[in-house]
Amino acid sequence: MEKIFPATDEALQDVNLFVEGNLEEAGCSMKNMMKIMVALEELFVNVAHYAYEDGDGKVSVSFDLDGDNMILTLKDSGKPFDPLAKADPDISLSAEERQIGGLGIYMVKKSMDDVQYEYKDGCNIVTITHNIR
Repeated sequence: MEKIFPATDEALQDVNLFVEGNLEEAGCSMKNMMKIMVALEELFVNVAHYAYEDGDGKVSVSFDLDGDNMILTLKDSGKPFDPLAKADPDISLSAEERQIGGLGIYMVKKSMDDVQYEYKDGCNIVTITHNIR
């Protein structure tokens, strides 16, 4: 199932309702739903804030199931950006010593079973996979 949303902070609530509804219908556990929703928010807000310089863009959100695995794909035609290319932050350092940025994507990578990025046909495509049971 796929739906297109404006790449704005205001659209996040509608994105959340779309994904939550699909997760509930699929019988996702509450623990896994919370993990997925945090990852979704991080990824969607990054697109809303950084993908489109003029602030006017769209994000396609696709929800699929493969057995017990949820596959969530966000696709935008904003400027190319691979969120997985940046090195993980050194979480052994204090917050003051760490470089700004990257912690949200790190949390997505650690909390999901798989995170993939590709740039194809002028689009950024981020896919997260997580077991819903």
